[in-house]
Amino acid sequence: MNASVNNTIELKIGRLKPGDVFLPSDFKDIGTSTAIRKALSRLVETRRVERMGQGIYVIPKYDKVFGKVLPSIEQIADILAKKDHVKIKPSGQNALNKVGLSTQVPMRLVFLTTGHSKKIQIGKSAIIFKSTTAKKLSMKGEITSLLFLGLEELDLKTISPAQLDHIQMLIKKDSPENLKYNLRLAPAKVSDFIIKNILNPA
Repeated sequence: MNASVNNTIELKIGRLKPGDVFLPSDFKDIGTSTAIRKALSRLVETRRVERMGQGIYVIPKYDKVFGKVLPSIEQIADILAKKDHVKIKPSGQNALNKVGLSTQVPMRLVFLTTGHSKKIQIGKSAIIFKSTTAKKLSMKGEITSLLFLGLEELDLKTISPAQLDHIQMLIKKDSPENLKYNLRLAPAKVSDFIIKNILNPA
């Protein structure tokens, strides 16, 4: 039975492209979880696949200049979301870094999700999915939506003049339609801050 599981998994993996990410659950129809884990461990030992983290595997991709190239943590998060058929959006320091309000590159990437909350360790980094409502993830565009999700995590009383200027620049870059729509969905502390300090400053 195990030989059959090994052969079937190898055949399936042989059809994948370099850079493709897969999970043990992708082979549920082939055998038991124990047999699948053993087959994947064997493929890791022979370096046909790379284990990125617990239960996350990738077909290694090789570049002539850079050698082995593995997916980024963010790419893995996107792939996991697609496999689970859920929406995700960067949150907290992750969102602030994306819009340039923080130069810190977080070791733990936090994403709001319509799926279940969970933490996935990948080397020294981690992906954290925090369950939230579909409403919070329905903000439009990639500028004010990320800005508002990032600001939600900050003490807005400590925003510096330089940060305020940057926020103003970001808001000007987004469309008025997106701004208006996203303000309605933002938490009160964020929408009040934007209205008082950016849209209608005293």
